[in-house]
Amino acid sequence: MNGRFLPCKAVLPVTSLNRSFLKDNNYDTVCVIDGSQVPEELQPCFAVCKDVDAAFDNEVCCFKSNVLDCRIVYAPIGKLTDFDDVRRYAEAAGRAFARAIKAGAKQPLLLIPSSKDFVEADLVAVLGALAELYVPLQLREDVPSKTYRFEQIGFYCSENNKLTSILKEAAALEAGRFVARDIGGGDPERMSPPKVEQYLENGVFDSNVIFRSVVSNETILLRDYPLFAAVNRAAASVPRHQGRLIFLEYKSNSPPKKTLILVGKGVTYDTGGADIKAGGVMAGMSRDKCGAAAVAGFMKVVEQMQPQGVHVIGVLCMVRNSIGEECYVSDEIITSRAGVRVRVGNTDAEGRMAMADALCQMKERVIAENMPNAHLFTIATLTGHAVLAVGNHSIVMDNGPARATGHGQRLQEEGEKIGDPFEISILRKEDFDFHAGECYGEDVLQANNLPSSKTVRGHQSPAAFIMLATGLDKHGLKSECPLKYSHLDIAGSSGNLPDPPTGSPILALARTHLHI
Repeated sequence: MNGRFLPCKAVLPVTSLNRSFLKDNNYDTVCVIDGSQVPEELQPCFAVCKDVDAAFDNEVCCFKSNVLDCRIVYAPIGKLTDFDDVRRYAEAAGRAFARAIKAGAKQPLLLIPSSKDFVEADLVAVLGALAELYVPLQLREDVPSKTYRFEQIGFYCSENNKLTSILKEAAALEAGRFVARDIGGGDPERMSPPKVEQYLENGVFDSNVIFRSVVSNETILLRDYPLFAAVNRAAASVPRHQGRLIFLEYKSNSPPKKTLILVGKGVTYDTGGADIKAGGVMAGMSRDKCGAAAVAGFMKVVEQMQPQGVHVIGVLCMVRNSIGEECYVSDEIITSRAGVRVRVGNTDAEGRMAMADALCQMKERVIAENMPNAHLFTIATLTGHAVLAVGNHSIVMDNGPARATGHGQRLQEEGEKIGDPFEISILRKEDFDFHAGECYGEDVLQANNLPSSKTVRGHQSPAAFIMLATGLDKHGLKSECPLKYSHLDIAGSSGNLPDPPTGSPILALARTHLHI
């Protein structure tokens, strides 16, 4: 499990737990998160601690095992209720490693738990531990001595084959989340659009597996991606902020039976544009690129797993929503790539503008190339309304063809298993009516002039706008060419400062669509 996209120099499996093994491998800390699955060597000291500490099974603690001659960190899962989910295992494993760091551990070992209630508890625990070890990109670059928080980590499981399988999948998924955290968490200058392009060129992907292309020429952007170009207009005058459309493509060795196309919102900083964000809400807007970051991370998982029979395309719509004399403004009418006349209602609704033309292009490719079993996605930290509606969960909104396959339910079920939860929202006629053109000569209204958090159905209607602006509304169940499309709003699940980005919804998407 060595590699650039893992948070330690070496991740070693362990299939036996005894004093000589720990001594031979220099592990200095054993981390336990399930008090009902304590190895025989540790049961006496656990019994003693439990006798003297009524809070032993509820709070994180650190003590020494004389038998193993090393420190023990116990971060109990605690008593689970009917409303808990598998994330409790990730949280406990993260707390265990965080406490081990505070204790001075350099080479900790996690005892991987199993669960009858949560079939993926073991994998989720490993992912939770790895997530705790992430070191932000800029700290790794500026202070190389802090690149790793541990020298070595290990995982104990009594079943060798199971351990190998868990660690293989965890390595692939964590590599994807690592890339997503780097892009999503970079500050507005370190991860400006040109710097994202540079980052992805610097060995992130195996070029023999993932093909990369970039559109940055302003003339081409104006001609082929007019809605994106409008958002980019103010930033385009500053070379280090100029927008990029980054295309990543994977084709398996076997003929594709399935096509996945993911378009991600990559707003590297969202000032709100001319409709400027006021009242102290601009801080944190460097995270408005987490949709594109998740697309890049998903493509990293694809590269690692190399699933057969799948064709995958990722598009990162990297742009800065800047303020200035060149910025686009409300009341402008801009014709989209699909030929739809869009009247701008609010420049702070830039995410849907940034993604629409690239999505339209992908729709055109699906039709022109007759791509098999295609499913189009937009992934975005799009609305504050999503946070109000579902908190820190992702939201999936399917069009008719996608909904008819039960896609949202499958995504929710797989996300629940692996600790990447989704809520399902249904698109309604009212969402499309909301964006109907109001003036003669316009087809679609981009947005009203209120924040989404103060707009009825504020997270659903943007999906309707995207369909209208791209012509996807013409590809419903009863059309001659039905196309599956899903909009994922991850505003609540992507992670807010000061915490690192979460990498959501990479886990749920991978489990649902890559058959890992």
